[in-house]
Amino acid sequence: MVLFFLFSCGGEEELVSGIPANLGDHITVISDFSQRTGDADAGKEYLLTGDYIKSGVPRSTFDNTIALTTNAQNVLNRSGINEDVYFEYTALMHPNGVEVVSPNCFQCHGGYVDGDFILGLGNSLQDFTADQSGFGTLLDGIVESNYGIPSLEWDAYYPFSRSVATTGSQLITESVGANPADKLALVLAAHRDKDDLTWRDVPGISIPDEVVPADVPAWWLLKKKSVMFSTGIGRGDFAKMMMASSILTLEDTTEARIIDDRFVDVKEFINSIEAPAYPQSIDIVRAGRGEELFKINCAACHGTYGDDASYQTILVDHEILGTDPLLANSNYAYDEFEEWFNTSWFGTDRYAAAIVPGDGYIAQPLDGVWATAPYFHNGSVPTLEDVLNSWARPTYWSVTGSQNNYDHSKAGLDYTTQESKINKFTYDTTLPGYGNMGHEFGDHLSDTQRLDLIEYLKSL
Repeated sequence: MVLFFLFSCGGEEELVSGIPANLGDHITVISDFSQRTGDADAGKEYLLTGDYIKSGVPRSTFDNTIALTTNAQNVLNRSGINEDVYFEYTALMHPNGVEVVSPNCFQCHGGYVDGDFILGLGNSLQDFTADQSGFGTLLDGIVESNYGIPSLEWDAYYPFSRSVATTGSQLITESVGANPADKLALVLAAHRDKDDLTWRDVPGISIPDEVVPADVPAWWLLKKKSVMFSTGIGRGDFAKMMMASSILTLEDTTEARIIDDRFVDVKEFINSIEAPAYPQSIDIVRAGRGEELFKINCAACHGTYGDDASYQTILVDHEILGTDPLLANSNYAYDEFEEWFNTSWFGTDRYAAAIVPGDGYIAQPLDGVWATAPYFHNGSVPTLEDVLNSWARPTYWSVTGSQNNYDHSKAGLDYTTQESKINKFTYDTTLPGYGNMGHEFGDHLSDTQRLDLIEYLKSL
């Protein structure tokens, strides 16, 4: 009986929390902001086929250039002129009657996991490692040669061309999957009058040289959060914040207000998106043990799930989080951009949005977390297993660029460890802004406990 008792106790692992006792001193609760309501069905249609980016490449030119490099599987189930257009682009009629093809939101907000397309997922295969301004110059020559200047086609194309020429050299990242969205917003703002949003050739605010990478958060998380971005800067009216992407090509605030009214519907559609269910079987016993581990190690920041679901948006200080600080620090340092946005049409017109920098990162809700690799605000950690064990995180790692990119055992991207940076697919965590340090709250767990916790995370 004594031996039985000893062996039985040896099979039970102690549930110890990795959360610091003084966590409450290092978090800031961010209150919800009242949001406008709209029509989700109308928002979906506008998002998939709408003219929020009105200027683009004339259709025949697109078909003979960009379209030749894409796989036009109709994963968005569009019809009409968009039936054979790659999901990252939208065909539409410019107001002057010319059919053009423009980039859309899914360039960053649509991606593949294990070969399946998931709408609203951050695109971990997006490539910003090259200077796009050179390709823009090539397109300029083709459009001019095909249609001439002046022409209706050139008029429909020029605002897009102007933006590519302005932003192309400013958005170069060090690896595929790293997203320069913060820098894009700043560059476009610099070239817009803050009051009427008309284009200005000379930047009105200074533009820093650095391009700090970000990981694109999944859209289905937005309904739970009181801020839009991992740094906590996007507050106030979400629809107004979302439609800011349209300043890539819009004419002025008259057009902006029309798009803003439609993005209330877009926001409503995004709020209707549910997290994807894990596609394989889940070990219920192991997940049950993982749930108990989650409650004492993760729930204080990331909320609870299931019948007692509860989430509150909190900003966790760098002092206790310890992840790469450059993205948050760069937002905090760009006071010119903060002032531009908060005193511009976006911050002062009806339904204002706001940039409010903070010294840390948001603890995201974890619905569908199994699908959202890579992890951390900069996408520096490829799997959940690596999130929970900071010692095991690879310094250099790469993915193949394949849509069949998932590792079910580690729950995340199927990656290869390397000794150094080899090519654009290598993620180099030694670079500024690309660091994979911090968030060491799972380091005290045993290997078995990590597997239990991962099994539970797959169920969210």
